[in-house]
Amino acid sequence: MFGLYITHPQVTIDPAVPVPDWGLSETGLARTRQAASLPWVTRLSRIVSSRERKAVETAAILAGAAGISPEADAAMHENDRSATGFLPPPAFEAAADWFFAHPTESYKGWERAVDAQARIVAALARALHGHDPSRPIAFVGHGGVGTLLKCHLAGRPIARDGDQPGGGGNLFAFRLGATLADCRLACDWTPMEFWQGDMA
Repeated sequence: MFGLYITHPQVTIDPAVPVPDWGLSETGLARTRQAASLPWVTRLSRIVSSRERKAVETAAILAGAAGISPEADAAMHENDRSATGFLPPPAFEAAADWFFAHPTESYKGWERAVDAQARIVAALARALHGHDPSRPIAFVGHGGVGTLLKCHLAGRPIARDGDQPGGGGNLFAFRLGATLADCRLACDWTPMEFWQGDMA
């Protein structure tokens, strides 16, 4: 059966507000509602999200369509970038390039990529411990740690060439096993409103 890692879509950017408190923009809300209308959402037995507002809002819409209550895990937060605060897009992209290219080092106080990867992998492993692999499950989080998770599932070194396109609202699927170590990547990043859920 399938597992999904879904990144929140577009947000309302406000440099005066801490990044974890940013909410979905109208575009992000519309895309999430469109995804929530798809048949694969109703098959989900569990949804586990980061505690950041944008992920919680995304998970709530999907869970409402699935008829389930979302769960949250604080350990699924995005890589910690609080040391630098808000960075305008060009500076952020340069910093993200550095983050992925130097996974064992810290960019100006950021959480290291290797540490963020270990954290997100452990969070999913905990959620899947005892989970019935015949029951589809979705994790809702963020692009940076999602890419680190995808690299892990693919058995690849940390690299930004595995990053999601388009800035958010994408998913990748993996085949569920008894543990996270048994899971296998099944599809690359796909816009969440386009994925058709064609996995047994």
